[in-house]
Amino acid sequence: MKYALTNVNIITGLNTDNVLKHKVIIINNNKIISIQDHLEEKIKTIDLQGKYLMPGLINLHVHLPGSGMPNHRKKQTKEKVKKLMKFGITRRIIFNMCKNFAKTELLSGVTTIRTVGGLSNFDSRIANLVEDKKTIGPRMITSDMAISVPNGHMEGILAYSCCNPLDAIRYVKQINNGTVKYIKLMVTGGVTDALIEGEPGVLRMAPEIVKAASIEAHSLGLKVSAHTESTEGVRVALENGVDTIEHGAKLTPKEISLFQNNKASLVCTLSPAFPMVYLGYEQTHLTPIEKTNSRIVLDGIIECAKTCLENNIPVGLGTDTACLYTTHYNMWIELALFVKLVGVSNSFAIHTATLKNAQILGIDHITGSIEEGKSADFIVLDNNPLDNLKALEKPYMVGFRGKIFKKPRVKRYKQVDNILNNALNSILTK
Repeated sequence: MKYALTNVNIITGLNTDNVLKHKVIIINNNKIISIQDHLEEKIKTIDLQGKYLMPGLINLHVHLPGSGMPNHRKKQTKEKVKKLMKFGITRRIIFNMCKNFAKTELLSGVTTIRTVGGLSNFDSRIANLVEDKKTIGPRMITSDMAISVPNGHMEGILAYSCCNPLDAIRYVKQINNGTVKYIKLMVTGGVTDALIEGEPGVLRMAPEIVKAASIEAHSLGLKVSAHTESTEGVRVALENGVDTIEHGAKLTPKEISLFQNNKASLVCTLSPAFPMVYLGYEQTHLTPIEKTNSRIVLDGIIECAKTCLENNIPVGLGTDTACLYTTHYNMWIELALFVKLVGVSNSFAIHTATLKNAQILGIDHITGSIEEGKSADFIVLDNNPLDNLKALEKPYMVGFRGKIFKKPRVKRYKQVDNILNNALNSILTK
């Protein structure tokens, strides 16, 4: 269907503070075909009355099997996951839950997600349903189950347990189902599985396993992402061929050079570390070890992002959704934290969460900016996000491949929102 959005102020997604005011956007066959000053033909019109339109957000780090509610954290054991995935009825319940969370991402203004660790092949199945227009959801770049090692991060929960390079090759082949585009490796530990205070990102995956998985993935046309929360982990991952570093840590000249030579990217994830650091024990129920390690991880992510930007290394944004207090509808918080903690502008944060993320995924010819010829993936906001990123919190309208969702509603968790808003206000207003 061909239609026009009229009287709209456009934020293109390019790295600029300029707003194209009072424009007309013509959409046909799911694409933006023209941006005009005046409507020059008689077609269906939607008067946006001076609202702000920008590209749909792109979330580079999503785990669909979880809401982000605090009580979900207690359920993440491999024994429980194994039991739930054993029976058909519970598998169907979990699959439908993941499908609904994908829908929540879209209706909150995220028109593309990359999943980096899920259950079985649920992510790619949902992605296919979206492509076939059998369910509502965003464009999905998937990796399905991740690969970890015995006692490694998310082993037995969202990741297979790999013991050697041959295991790694076997799992990569198993995961490659024609839909997945990434292989996710759990190279280091994380906050919740660290055994020693001050060591949250201990290297878990042997370099030869990282290398074998990366070589096999690349031979199949897949990219590789790596969970890394220490300098050593970043170095091992980059030395052995990964394409994106998830989270990050303090970098030395060695890691900077590896990033540049490999043309690798960093995916910054501030959203899950922020509540672990800034919320109290009664809200997070973290152990003293986890609390200390949370600060180390958050500081490492911030320093890594700053260093990468200073050295022209691509930096993208993802929420690590499903972690503690990290929901499927609050990506605007990641942008706000990026501005406050890393020190970028609102316009750069928007550019990062749209066009830069699309470039990292290799889909910037399809989406990521408001330009003629690109997919009609957009959000419409009541207020200008260049002035206040909180304008992104509740979109007036979401468009995905030209289909419009007006005044979209998502299931929100009042307890989570109240706690997060109080914590955010305490740091964003400083």
